[in-house]
Amino acid sequence: QLQLVESGGGLVQPGGSLRLSCARSTGTLNTYPIGWFWQAPGKEREAVSCVSPDGESTYYADSVKGRFTISRDYAENTVSLQMNSLKSEDKGVYYCARVYHVQFGSCGTVPAIETWGQGTQVTVSS
Repeated sequence: QLQLVESGGGLVQPGGSLRLSCARSTGTLNTYPIGWFWQAPGKEREAVSCVSPDGESTYYADSVKGRFTISRDYAENTVSLQMNSLKSEDKGVYYCARVYHVQFGSCGTVPAIETWGQGTQVTVSS
């Protein structure tokens, strides 16, 4: 288990931006494929964006393409999700987790051994 910690959520107006950060409490994050997941109230958690360990392969859900950007900071040992042009429908809790792979434009599932962290709440409202 990687025991990841999410941060950076908050309240933002429609059209605004937030930058989420995913860190590991101990150990490196840099050698793992990582995904950001979104869960709205009463809905299933779904992948929003994923990135391979080398940063070369990424995945974006259709709903966020062109607005969200996933990136890695190897020195800081973090994976970030830059969220621009936020919409009310983007609101929910965002989680990060290790995924099996990121390749050919797809994001693998989360290994059963991984546990979900607390997530970070994103609220988009005027």
